[in-house]
Amino acid sequence: MIAILGLIAGIVIGFIVDPTIPAWLQPFLPVAVVAGLDALFGAGRAWLEGVFSDRVFIMSFFWNVAVACLLVFLGAQLGVGSAMTTAVVVVLGIRIFSNTASIRRLIFKA
Repeated sequence: MIAILGLIAGIVIGFIVDPTIPAWLQPFLPVAVVAGLDALFGAGRAWLEGVFSDRVFIMSFFWNVAVACLLVFLGAQLGVGSAMTTAVVVVLGIRIFSNTASIRRLIFKA
């Protein structure tokens, strides 16, 4: 519940403050958001399965974001930045859809 409240507070603060993102950080932001969403949906699934651990969630969140950004950085250094970004987003997107399908099955028993 604290994570959801933090997410809502972050969104509200983002709309009020309207921050500007530095140009060097812009390629990493979309991937970091998708990686964070992956961890959030994974936490929702774990909570519904009764195996949620706040430590696992926090580590998963930061680890996913760090690894996704590292892959985008390496892709940019190798000259395949957009391809690597697409690959990371596709893989994390598949995980998000897998988690939401599991959440749907757990909630609706179907």
